[in-house]
Amino acid sequence: MSFTVKKSGNDVVVVEVEGQLIVGNRQELKQKILEALEAGDRKFLIDFTRTGYIDSSGLGVLVSLSKKIRDEGGDLRLAGLNEDLRTLFELTKLDTLFAISDSASEALAAF
Repeated sequence: MSFTVKKSGNDVVVVEVEGQLIVGNRQELKQKILEALEAGDRKFLIDFTRTGYIDSSGLGVLVSLSKKIRDEGGDLRLAGLNEDLRTLFELTKLDTLFAISDSASEALAAF
C-alpha cells in the first residue's frame, strides 16, 4: 500500500492510492491531505485507479475529509474506481456525496 502525492498544473493535489485503503493505512492518507489543506491547497483528487479494496474505515475517512475540505471552501473529487468500488459507493449512497470521474484526467478537467 502506498500513497503518491503530486500537484497538477492547475493547483490540484492529486493523491494516487495503490493497493487497499483500510484501517491500517487510512490515517496516513488523512494526514497527507490535511497537511496540504493546512498549507493552503483547496482542490483535491484521490485517484483509485490502482486500488482494489476500500473497507468501512477507508470510506469513513473519505467522508471525514470531504466535510473538512468543504468547510475550508475546497473541493474533493474521486477518480478511477473499479466496478466493485463503484458498486460499493452506489450501495452506500456515497456516489451522491462525491464527484466521481472515470479517470484522473477527466476529474482534473472538471475542476
